[in-house]
Amino acid sequence: MTNIFYVEYDAAHNGNFIFDIPEGHDCWLLVITQTPAQFWVDGELKEYPAHSAVLYHPHQKIYYRACGERYINDWIRFETDESYVTETSLPFGVPFSLDDPDYCYKLFQLLVIENSFNNDYRESSVDCLLRTLFNKLLESYFHAEITPQHYNLLKLRAAIHNAPGNPWTVPGMAEIVRISPGYLQMIYKKAFGISCMDDVINSRIHLAKEYLIHGTHTVAEIAFRCGYRNVEHFCRQFKQVTGFTPRTFHKHTGSSFDSSAPKRQEASNR
Repeated sequence: MTNIFYVEYDAAHNGNFIFDIPEGHDCWLLVITQTPAQFWVDGELKEYPAHSAVLYHPHQKIYYRACGERYINDWIRFETDESYVTETSLPFGVPFSLDDPDYCYKLFQLLVIENSFNNDYRESSVDCLLRTLFNKLLESYFHAEITPQHYNLLKLRAAIHNAPGNPWTVPGMAEIVRISPGYLQMIYKKAFGISCMDDVINSRIHLAKEYLIHGTHTVAEIAFRCGYRNVEHFCRQFKQVTGFTPRTFHKHTGSSFDSSAPKRQEASNR
């Protein structure tokens, strides 16, 4: 059972902000920073960057403060007997960087909304959101490395997956994140295990499958909607990724072909 005492996002304070609870709360406290801040860790004040998360267990000393003109965070104070919290592998009182702060921020927004409801589904909805949040925190904590460009890469990848039909090019993507094309290709592959153009191609083919399965568009119309200006090129690439031509795939919609088709791992940049 989980009970939220208070949850807030975009909590803003001036540069004099200090939060000091020597004996801690009698419940759990999770804080996620949007700006840099100083935390009391191992007997001294240490500065941590924005997008850091820190979890305090009940009765643990809590001390953190602003280290700039403004301090902003999201936080939740709650009690629970759920093992995903009480037996978590997360450190207590030691901040760590988030690998997807936007995702966690949206979860905080939903927690605020769900916690305001008073219905039979509130408890299960809140628990589901909190469980998801803790899963994301664990992913971040065990993330090998979060580079300065990591957050920009996440936004770029989300944009690709959301609109694969856009005219994506390596130079264009590099300009978005303000790095060189060569460096983009290197760090994108390292971050996500796939090259940026292969990610574009996979996203386009995934969208094309949706049109072929659920739509009534012609192959030429699908090619255009998925970012291809040449139907023959679309057909070749679709077959290279799935093992089938678009027409063959469409004819066998609902068969085992879609689930058993080989997945593309690498392709030359186009």
